[in-house]
Amino acid sequence: MRWPHAEVRPRPRLTSANLFAMIHLDSIPAMQAQARTWRREGSLGFVPTMGALHAGHLSLIAAARERCQRVVASVFVNPTQFGPNEDLASYPRTLEADSELLRAAGCDALFTTTPAEIYPPGYASWVTVEGTLSEGLCGANRPGHFRGVTTIVFKLLQIVSPSDAFFGQKDRQQLLLIQRMARDLHLEPVIHGCPIVREPDGLALSSRNAYLSPDERSRALALSRGLRAAQAAFRSGEVDPTALAEVVRAQLTSAGLSEDYVSVVDPGDLLPPRQADASTILALAAKLGKTRLIDNCVLGEPLAQPEEGEPA
Repeated sequence: MRWPHAEVRPRPRLTSANLFAMIHLDSIPAMQAQARTWRREGSLGFVPTMGALHAGHLSLIAAARERCQRVVASVFVNPTQFGPNEDLASYPRTLEADSELLRAAGCDALFTTTPAEIYPPGYASWVTVEGTLSEGLCGANRPGHFRGVTTIVFKLLQIVSPSDAFFGQKDRQQLLLIQRMARDLHLEPVIHGCPIVREPDGLALSSRNAYLSPDERSRALALSRGLRAAQAAFRSGEVDPTALAEVVRAQLTSAGLSEDYVSVVDPGDLLPPRQADASTILALAAKLGKTRLIDNCVLGEPLAQPEEGEPA
């Protein structure tokens, strides 16, 4: 969605004089003050992250640069979206490297904050999106996760006050929830979903890929291989959701992955359709050791180039 007053203006071309002009804002008041100045001047794009940046994150910066005059990225490992047995303590924190990547990508500002500033003593306000968008898929096995996600995104949008915000489609359920939240609460920013970025062999980029051993990295290709196989079955005429999910499960099983879920769902409500069509989403989550990976595709869209020697 786009608000009538949200004018898109071309961003000035980066030159050697302004390529490294990124500023670091490390408090909420500092970010709010800078945002007010930049919003008076024109459009402001925002990319929220938890750090450990990779090419997928940088593609969001590129999308924001293309659309907006100024671009802000945040790095904040949000504790409220992690469960008690999840990887909050070990989640990779690489702020110095992240800062250099953002600077080279042409980001105008890096915003960082602390859990104590975001959730001060006595904090008691939460944003939730109820219903099927939050109950299935990752929501079924990660209680409280999406409450933490929607709350922190709402807070960051309030702090940064962007005209546009950019999120990756790898976390498609999260993207749909944020878009619904923005619509329901009449938030100003336009919420953009950007394509999944993959390695040449098809593995979706993720900060958690760093946890994988070489053997696990190879076996993780079963996720994208399964999605490609299901898309091929759909192109050949298979529209039964159960049959399409079984195509993916066969790949996960053969690689020794532990399935969390494999779901064929409608993009509007994330419920299983009676039969699949080109807009149907196939989403999955699986574990390799202690590492949980997610991936998804739209059945009627191309996924990624197959591995060498693998049929398309």
